Amino acid sequence: MRTVERRSLAAEDRDLARQIGTKLRTARHAAGLTQQQVAAGRYTKAYVSALENGLIKPSMAALRFLAVRLGTTPSELLAESDTRWARLDSELRLAAGDWQSAADGFNALLEAAQGAERGRVLVGLAEAMHRLGRGGEAVAIASEAAELLARSGLVAEARLARYWLAASHHQADNSAEARRLLEQLISDDTESAPLGADVRVRVLIALASTIMHAGEPKVALTLLEEARGIGADLDDRRRGALLHSLALGYRETGDMEAAVRNGLQSLALYRSAEAEVESASIENELALIFVGLGNLAEARRHAAAARIQFENIKQDFGLAHVSDTEGQIALAAGDARAAGERAAEAVDMARRSGNHKAEISGLLTQARAKRLLGDTAAAAAILSDAAGLARSGPKPRLRDILSEWSDLMAESGDVAKAYELSREALALV
Repeated sequence: MRTVERRSLAAEDRDLARQIGTKLRTARHAAGLTQQQVAAGRYTKAYVSALENGLIKPSMAALRFLAVRLGTTPSELLAESDTRWARLDSELRLAAGDWQSAADGFNALLEAAQGAERGRVLVGLAEAMHRLGRGGEAVAIASEAAELLARSGLVAEARLARYWLAASHHQADNSAEARRLLEQLISDDTESAPLGADVRVRVLIALASTIMHAGEPKVALTLLEEARGIGADLDDRRRGALLHSLALGYRETGDMEAAVRNGLQSLALYRSAEAEVESASIENELALIFVGLGNLAEARRHAAAARIQFENIKQDFGLAHVSDTEGQIALAAGDARAAGERAAEAVDMARRSGNHKAEISGLLTQARAKRLLGDTAAAAAILSDAAGLARSGPKPRLRDILSEWSDLMAESGDVAKAYELSREALALV
């Protein structure tokens, strides 16, 4: 079998690094600044020198920082016809949260990109599609990227593709496959081929999310605390993601004080990183935490903030969750009619955007509203629909629906059906 000889990223892209370096040096001279002045506040003179000499390539965060310091734009520093330059421009848009523009850019590059370069473009496209809430589409994209990069001997980049493959499976509600892929990545982290601190943290956060989804919040929290203890040099968005996951985990275990603390810290970091979707998501999570605490005024405030942000970026995937949260708030306030309306809105948006999780949660809220209104038949029909959807997902979610349906049947006098549903729910423990 032929052994693929890996080239380092620096060797493979040396000409690209040199071109960036030349542009940085030219822009610095035009601005009348020294390397020390350009670096001040975040980087070192040695780092800027290495960039200008083409020894290394800047990260997306560094490119944004240096462009502002030099009075130019990242696009100007990447203004070349080479495919790799265009890919970097799309990666910059991705890092800035402009996901649709990034996806459009990556798609435009696919026809010309070949081999490893096509794999890198596909990784960017997979991430963009995942962040747009289109995990089902991202699965095939990330799978092809992982295959191409592995075939080229680019182990680290193939691992990143597998990470986005797992994340996309999770978003598409295939948590079992996501968990398998993430556990494989963790097992691949060896002394001879380490993942690196940053990637390991990302994988641990994602694995914790899938495990939490499977109804094991305590195990998930153990993984998240391990991630927090690694001490990786994370940016604000990544630290926000870690704290966001911790907030969710503590809510699931009933530690609302810890959930609020981690949630508010996460929100501050997301705002600092100008991460709009993530900020909206943690606002929605905080709303649910405050529902659990019985503080409906705070719950409404956070839900309203989440709605405004998701509406601004026109993302129905996230809005479906917010509408369901608003339904839960109304339910907690005893307004069953409003709860039913918000839940129905959530289900409709979830179906249009492919948000399977929000659809099931919305149906559950809708059924509870019908039950509160005394419409047992409608509540039972909705719970039947929810159970049908949940049968292909995590067992804890199906168990909750079956238990609620069983209680409803017992309450309405259908003891046989209640017993049947109760037995099915118990079998899922």
